[in-house]
Amino acid sequence: MTLKNAKLGMVIVDLQNDFLSSDGAYARGNTLSAEAVKLPERMAPVVRAIKGRGGLVTASLFTLWPDAKGEPMISAHLKERRPFLRKGDFAPGSRGQANVDLLSPLVDVSVFKVAYSAFFNTQLDWVLKKSGIDTLVVCGIVTNGGVASTVRDAHVRDYHVIVLSDGCAAFSESAHQAALADMGSVAEVMNSADFLKQLG
Repeated sequence: MTLKNAKLGMVIVDLQNDFLSSDGAYARGNTLSAEAVKLPERMAPVVRAIKGRGGLVTASLFTLWPDAKGEPMISAHLKERRPFLRKGDFAPGSRGQANVDLLSPLVDVSVFKVAYSAFFNTQLDWVLKKSGIDTLVVCGIVTNGGVASTVRDAHVRDYHVIVLSDGCAAFSESAHQAALADMGSVAEVMNSADFLKQLG
């Protein structure tokens, strides 16, 4: 594969303050992932390189929409796994919902999502198609959740997909590796150094 003539886009999956920051919801719930926290700094050079090639950088923002009483609408399976989530967490327009500070200025378009895939019930596909994107670079959290779902949805929409193996994290190394191996059937999986080398 050559990236020379590719029309590049990037999807950063859920690298948000409520997931990663020391004052975010997951830190409060003692569910902060040490591996995930490393991702913004690791991905910033990749994001800059893609932007330097004229690529479009998008991000998905997991969002808990408030109901009529202002309480977050949380899916039952998520509430069971993350009982610490409360009013204000991942709220639209909040600091917690926002992209982490390091990446925020580099993101061209953010879409709000309510489920695993960045494509489900969002305008991501419309934005990418309008921009002429044919090759999509994906990173973020979690490897076996939001990333894997986004990658498969990108594949069925006929994007050439590249997954950055060191740009993703899961809650266990075994889950991370298994998800990468599984995504290899629908995407190219490589580390960021190899990607940047191919990008030139």
